[in-house]
Amino acid sequence: MALVTPDSGAPRIFASPLARRLAKEAGLDLSAVTGSGPHGRVIERDVKGALAGGGARKPAPAAEARPVALAEGPSAATTRKFYEPGSFDEVPHDSMRKAIARRLTESIQSVPHFYLDVDCEIDALLKVREDFNAAAPKRADGAPEWKTSVNDYVVKALALALQRVPEANVTYTPESMLKHKASDIGVAVAIPGGLITPIIRNAQAKTVREISEEVKELAARARERKLKPQEYEGGVSAVSNLGMYGIKNFSAVINPPQSTILAVGKGEPRMVVKNGAPVAANIMSVTLSCDHRAVDGALGAELLAAFKQLIEQPMGLFA
Repeated sequence: MALVTPDSGAPRIFASPLARRLAKEAGLDLSAVTGSGPHGRVIERDVKGALAGGGARKPAPAAEARPVALAEGPSAATTRKFYEPGSFDEVPHDSMRKAIARRLTESIQSVPHFYLDVDCEIDALLKVREDFNAAAPKRADGAPEWKTSVNDYVVKALALALQRVPEANVTYTPESMLKHKASDIGVAVAIPGGLITPIIRNAQAKTVREISEEVKELAARARERKLKPQEYEGGVSAVSNLGMYGIKNFSAVINPPQSTILAVGKGEPRMVVKNGAPVAANIMSVTLSCDHRAVDGALGAELLAAFKQLIEQPMGLFA
């Protein structure tokens, strides 16, 4: 919790781990920084403010000086050297691709990820979905009034699982944990040139049909790039589904400030053992990525178990 300088006679300086790292990288003397955190603790914004204002710096010892690698990787000029001129077309990044690269790089570098996966039997879910869609009345043009997808039920199940395991319905900050009352779930939508994750607010309180209609409406406006920032910023967790592309399982990168993201693979017939005998069942593999600062292993496992129960006993989604 506190930073003590190597000199045993030096004053004791209280600083967060992130503040210490930033100060060390910048060669900033923490003893010259006034802390605004609890009990005068030096936090990230104090260090950044000191650097912006030209705060006192001290040279790092030569033995500790290390070059800082660029997060962006090799430059375009360096990369081009690996390929013959004229063998490629160069397409400049648009603002969306730059934002995606920046946020995901920040996430993977600053958020300690760990991953949990489980197989869910979805025969009962597929039957519920089939019956629910079959009950939809027809519009004047003959089209059904609604048509839900498996992903709609996944969003609902994750939202309810977070309500059942409220300790996982949180957001980490350096000073505190934000414990949320609602389950705001992002849904990853592929659009030309990138990916965006509109948020289904209060997903735990909405019906599967309402979630389905809202996802379709948000996805349509996302592809037209008409979403407002409040429609894709925030949230506590998200669903990324690549099952429709034939992907069996994968791990997704958390989208800060969210604490988890559920990667959903393809549902497919597999052989499983029931009552000591092999039988065929439709199985869907899912992987939960967790921010270890907010959700530890046991808590993540509890959340995934609650999700699995809701998917395998889908009538609980309508309770």
